[in-house]
Amino acid sequence: MQQSAEYENLDNLNINHSLGGAAEFNAVISNLISRVQTVTLVKVLAVSGTGVSPVGEVNVQPLVQMLDGAGNVYSPGRIFSVPYFRLQGGSNAVICDPVAGDIGLCAFASRDISAVKRNKAESAPGSRRQHDWNDGLYIGGFLNGTPQQYISFSDSGIVIHSPTSITLEAPSISMQASAVTTTTGSYAVNALQTAQFTGGGGISADGDVKAGSVSLQNHTHKGVTTGNGNTGKPNS
Repeated sequence: MQQSAEYENLDNLNINHSLGGAAEFNAVISNLISRVQTVTLVKVLAVSGTGVSPVGEVNVQPLVQMLDGAGNVYSPGRIFSVPYFRLQGGSNAVICDPVAGDIGLCAFASRDISAVKRNKAESAPGSRRQHDWNDGLYIGGFLNGTPQQYISFSDSGIVIHSPTSITLEAPSISMQASAVTTTTGSYAVNALQTAQFTGGGGISADGDVKAGSVSLQNHTHKGVTTGNGNTGKPNS
């Protein structure tokens, strides 16, 4: 966190607070409270450690500006190397990394967490600082725009939407449904191992269905002879 020593000393003080009595006492208390960081909204400036990798960190800019004792507005500065949240249990995770421009929540630990960040284990605090800007943790997803790629849950069901493509990767994929339906285009199956489709209704499609390069609607057969009960394989 980068913050000017000038602003650190001024904070909420003004000339009236030096007159003694209750006003001065209240000013001292207010000044101490103002140094305690709890949570604030921030904008992501940069991200490291994305994708299939250990959870990374973000650099963020607090969005709520600050006031000094004279009423001047100033930026609290940037916060660097803030660990961000990923939904993960053991080796299982949902990877949805933050990107620059995201708005999210930054929460600040009650003690110095720098040693824990380095060791990823129980550690003594790196210093005696408390509720400090430098001990932030980022949780994304506040005040952001309309998503273009998403998983949507509602009473009517689950929707997985992508404007580009969806890839399922596994040695074996099993789908259990009464029917599998496509509304446009073709249904292509290219299985290196085994793709199992089970259910009473089979697979239905408004468009063509392909296995490899062989079309269900347009394929032809070769080696067909009148009176022969067997046909050749479809032409590719």
